[in-house]
Amino acid sequence: MNIKGKIVFITGASSGIGMESAKAFAKEGCKLILTARRIDRIKILAAELLKEFGTESLTLPLDVRKKEEVFTLFEKLPNDWKKIDILLNNAGVGKGLSPLHDSDPEGWDEMIDTNVKGLLFITKSVSNLMIKNGSGHIINVGSVAGREVYPNGNVYCATKFAVNALTKAMRVELYDKNIRVTTVDPGMVETEFSLVRFDGDEERAKNVYKGMTPLSPADIADTIIFCATRPAHVNISEVVIYPSDQANTTTVKRS
Repeated sequence: MNIKGKIVFITGASSGIGMESAKAFAKEGCKLILTARRIDRIKILAAELLKEFGTESLTLPLDVRKKEEVFTLFEKLPNDWKKIDILLNNAGVGKGLSPLHDSDPEGWDEMIDTNVKGLLFITKSVSNLMIKNGSGHIINVGSVAGREVYPNGNVYCATKFAVNALTKAMRVELYDKNIRVTTVDPGMVETEFSLVRFDGDEERAKNVYKGMTPLSPADIADTIIFCATRPAHVNISEVVIYPSDQANTTTVKRS
């Protein structure tokens, strides 16, 4: 499917998978709605995409955790941008890596509010627009942590299990509305994820990927583009993607 000219809404576009996906969709000739809390970063990204690909972008500051902020954004969205063809639910966060009895409840709130409730707020808003428009494609960035729990992952894993369940629910509720639903579930990807998880501890974050070759955000963006460009009668429902050095959530080959 040629997706040139399609409007793509991306959450968490300021770094990592969201940023690389923006670049990949821009290369395909799409128009982009780029959202993130760090508005300065997505403005720089939009300028780069305009220069390299001639991409038309709408940059909007957005904290997906804030329900009223999300709903207001869609109420005020210019009419020319309301025909959203593809939604990439990418915004997500992990906080801490400790046993449940030893972990920080504030981190729980941030993960649940971002990974679950934020996805719900965005999806409710965009899916209603897609139903009115008569078509669409929702792509959720999940995780292998939503399929297999690992030690000390507890609440993060629970949020990604929720994303997995919600994706399946969306698929059965939207299939007759001409809306495709996909989840892309990566293993270890080297992004800012570990840096955020460990509150900016660079050394601890680097050790997560020490001695192995993780996936890159561009690898996931390539997969997302593949899903988005299948013929209209094809829905890639689920993709699980690991680096070659990782067999499951706890088995990693390191040199």
